[in-house]
Amino acid sequence: MTDKTMSADEVAGRLADGMTLGIGGWGSRRKPMALVRAVLRSQLRDLTVVSYGGPDVGMLVAAGRVRRLVVPFVTLDSIPLEPHYRAARERGGVELTEIDEAMFMWGLHAAANRLPFLPVRAGIGSDVMRVNPGLRTVTSPYDDGETFVAVPALRVDAALVHVNRADRLGNGQYLGPDPYFDDLFCEAADTAYVSCERIVETAELTKDAAPQTLLVKRHTVTGVVEAPHGAHFTSCAPDYGRDEAFQKTYATTPWPEFAQRYLGGDEQAYRSAAGEEA
Repeated sequence: MTDKTMSADEVAGRLADGMTLGIGGWGSRRKPMALVRAVLRSQLRDLTVVSYGGPDVGMLVAAGRVRRLVVPFVTLDSIPLEPHYRAARERGGVELTEIDEAMFMWGLHAAANRLPFLPVRAGIGSDVMRVNPGLRTVTSPYDDGETFVAVPALRVDAALVHVNRADRLGNGQYLGPDPYFDDLFCEAADTAYVSCERIVETAELTKDAAPQTLLVKRHTVTGVVEAPHGAHFTSCAPDYGRDEAFQKTYATTPWPEFAQRYLGGDEQAYRSAAGEEA
């Protein structure tokens, strides 16, 4: 068994221009923001991002790193529409594939199971089919003869997720109320990088928590990053909630000013600058 620990910048150094990145979390909840900030410190360009979008998407599109998005939504939760994403879409600077939340989930399931697609009822009779003319339907081969949407697999080159705890081998544990499909992102990826609030010994993972909390399995993980407060300013329950004051600063500050003030240095510089706003 291998020690998979590395730094966030080492993760970014393993990525390449033009890659498809799957980013875990949901809206403004348990996003791998330390890893996203590492991507922003790199020179990566021309990315395709697959995400239940939040500030991860907003920051990457505002910085001009994204060519295409595959999302069911992009939100800050308490702020319904992510403002930097909205500005990028209004400029027409990014391609968009927008699909239903359930279709997105089953696309991850298809990729995780190495299937080319999975049939779903979601999308039938909706404008999802109109705005995504590349989607196809399939007919059940059984007596029911029902028509389904054939949701294509959402394969990704690399997944970035954040969890509460992990060990050095790549087992990742969530302690909050919702797994947010982070396991599927890892299983759908060629490589997967997990940041966590704290790295612990393997035995400690189940000392005070059920085995079912071991959401991410080591065989799907390429690297582990210890990143305390690594989801900031999104929530990482039960360790901490969303930093609503800082999120408001993010949402109301023009991107060049925000990037210069908070993203111009390393992770420690970000923490120091963000701490001034807390």
